[in-house]
Amino acid sequence: MTSEKKQKGGWGLTIFLSLFSVLYVLPIVIVFTNSFKKKAFINRYPFTLPDSKSFVGFENYIEGIRKTDFFNAFGTSLFITVGSVALILVCTSMCAWYITRRSNRFTRSVYMLCVFSMVVPFQMVMFTLSKIADMLRLDNPLGIIFVYLGFGAGLAVFMFCGFVKSIPLEIEEAAMIDGCNPLQIFFKVVFPVMKPTYISVGILETMWIWNDYLLPYLVLDLKKYKTIPIAIQYLKGGYGSIDWGAMMAMLVLAIIPIIVFYMACQKHIIKGVVAGAVKG
Repeated sequence: MTSEKKQKGGWGLTIFLSLFSVLYVLPIVIVFTNSFKKKAFINRYPFTLPDSKSFVGFENYIEGIRKTDFFNAFGTSLFITVGSVALILVCTSMCAWYITRRSNRFTRSVYMLCVFSMVVPFQMVMFTLSKIADMLRLDNPLGIIFVYLGFGAGLAVFMFCGFVKSIPLEIEEAAMIDGCNPLQIFFKVVFPVMKPTYISVGILETMWIWNDYLLPYLVLDLKKYKTIPIAIQYLKGGYGSIDWGAMMAMLVLAIIPIIVFYMACQKHIIKGVVAGAVKG
């Protein structure tokens, strides 16, 4: 009886979670179906499938690409995302390794500051940040990468520190005896072992930076550079008018790369998070 009850409870939980997951998938499905419908039908019948009257093919996609200069925005977003994630991974992993292996008052203070940065609301610093970024001429795709490094360091250092604590110190000591300097020890010994956490942190940071709207809007010179979220926002016209067809189409193009990236790497997320939190 006990096994039968457990089996029934397992099926019930599976059904509940499956139905609950529909709530997360449904908005994506609605956006996708509406991207092939005329604007009037999107406003009146947003939850219906396209039919012979409402279907417009790829007209919304063509119009959206033309209005938003989508490919330039895509290139800007891709450059910022790849550059920021790469810099965050390298710098924060080295920082976490140093903090963990050199435990003293200074490193503990740095660690606490990184952890504290995760609980500070962005709204508290956004105006000051915008002013400083403008003074330092960081209002370009290359400059904003360093801004993202500062905001993304907290979570990354926290996860990397937890994982480094699980790495046996003996393998680093053996490499030191063989004549490796600190950089060689890190990149030849520690770096390969940290792969699960690198993937997990990379996924989390990529999803955040790719979809971020507020930070690029405050920092970038919008006359020259626009990321995808900012370009899509410009489809909203005056007096509240919105080209819903083009906006739905551009939202689909914006979420496809991040969904593909997430699905390709999702199996590493739990593994990396658990590995980085066991001894945090």
